[in-house]
Amino acid sequence: MRIHYLQHVPFEGLASIEHWLTKKDHILSVTKFYNGDSLPSVDNLDWLIVMGGPMNVYEDDKYPWLTLEKHFIEEAIKKNKIVIGICLGSQLIADVLGSKVYKGQEKEIGWYPIQMTTEAQSYPVFASLPATFTVFHWHGDTFDLPPGAVRLASSEVCANQAFIYGDRVLGLQFHLESTQDSVRQIIDNCASELVTGKYIQKPEEMLARNDDFSNINTAMCKILEYFANLTD
Repeated sequence: MRIHYLQHVPFEGLASIEHWLTKKDHILSVTKFYNGDSLPSVDNLDWLIVMGGPMNVYEDDKYPWLTLEKHFIEEAIKKNKIVIGICLGSQLIADVLGSKVYKGQEKEIGWYPIQMTTEAQSYPVFASLPATFTVFHWHGDTFDLPPGAVRLASSEVCANQAFIYGDRVLGLQFHLESTQDSVRQIIDNCASELVTGKYIQKPEEMLARNDDFSNINTAMCKILEYFANLTD
């Protein structure tokens, strides 16, 4: 498979997704917007993975490439590619599908539970996850459920934590790909966000969760395998 990913900042890469890819015979390419990279032809890829970043989807004036990125994601969806968005990536997909993206009532930064919806039971890979699952978050924005999408998960302060659109487009507001190293990089680069808050953990709390890192990475691999089976 030809897998292309979009990276917005140097410190938010593929993390554990890269571990999965290295075990497979896939062709991997990347657009690093912070380097001024250009976008490929959508026709030359099978999957598009859209990573996270500290910017907001509505900051096109500050980050002009956001406009191009949205058009690219929209084209990938229209051409029936597998599209997976993580955090900012999920917000970009939601925006492209016609949803409003806006500031959430609380920032979620750290390890907090999500609840899988009844609808998630219709999708084997999500039905295999615990009904309540502790995942890693780092976001302040949220979004309305896109028209035609199915809500897969929610949390106490964020109604739309995950959704699927059709059977080939997935948005995850949280991070299943995170490793201790990738979280450490975000902490180092986004320390100003670690203010006192109900849903904001301290760095040492975030990093001392070996079992949780293992659990989310296993879940990420299951999701990737699920979509890989759709494209075999």
